Amino acid sequence: MDIRVERKFFGPCTCLSILKVDGEARGYILEDKDRGLTSAMSAADIAAKKVYGKTAIPSGRYRVTVTYSNRFRRQLPLLHDVPGFSGIRIHSGNDHTHTEGCLLPGKTYQVVNGDYQVLRSREMMKELEDEISEAIKNNEIIWCEITRN
Repeated sequence: MDIRVERKFFGPCTCLSILKVDGEARGYILEDKDRGLTSAMSAADIAAKKVYGKTAIPSGRYRVTVTYSNRFRRQLPLLHDVPGFSGIRIHSGNDHTHTEGCLLPGKTYQVVNGDYQVLRSREMMKELEDEISEAIKNNEIIWCEITRN
């Protein structure tokens, strides 16, 4: 299964992406501000640009598994080996105060004071979780690729 997050729209504190699953557009992903990080950068370069709790993860390709989140007290998708970050999950939320580097899915979006918000996040999250569960049942490897357009 291939989850693709195509960063397209940028606000002062947020970035909004098109969410695609196996090539088909499904909705949107909200993240913190894109500071131009890539998975090819050194740890020192990432640390120099990262603002804790206010920075989108580096663009790149990451393996995804579903594990138990102590914070959310339930099973959630986890992105592995994200340089300079830990505990990066896909979970529901609506604005940049709900993410600390995590990916927030939504069916629609709006702009408030120049920054993006996603709407109908729980609905989009449920659909994504169902697709991920099906992929796991079929023994598929799940990848999430984040790009900037």
